[in-house]
Amino acid sequence: MARKLSVQKVIGGLGLVVIALGGLSLWAISEGARPGFAQEPASERVLRQAREQLGPDAEIRLIAPGNGRVVCGYLAAGRAAPATGFVSRPNRLLLSNDPLKGEFDQMVAQDCPEFPAPPRPAP
Repeated sequence: MARKLSVQKVIGGLGLVVIALGGLSLWAISEGARPGFAQEPASERVLRQAREQLGPDAEIRLIAPGNGRVVCGYLAAGRAAPATGFVSRPNRLLLSNDPLKGEFDQMVAQDCPEFPAPPRPAP
């Protein structure tokens, strides 16, 4: 006594599943859930990258948008440290005092054509 499933019943069942998942997604978003593909803000990314390379006291002195998700500017290893130029991509931070100076200059020319002047030291 096997029952056969008709195509209409299968399509109807799948439609209900899609509607239920859509409703669940809307509820989760309305409760403040963030989608997994949300991007980290550029300023947070730069600060995280700087602290990984320069230590926990690293700070952003100046930040300016570049092309796409690239940002450029100046950061320092601490409050009294001199400012260092940087180019930040989502997976990489390159500093102006890096041994790869030619690569830094090339990235600035390509991604940050209006690279800002260094900030004046604080009194």
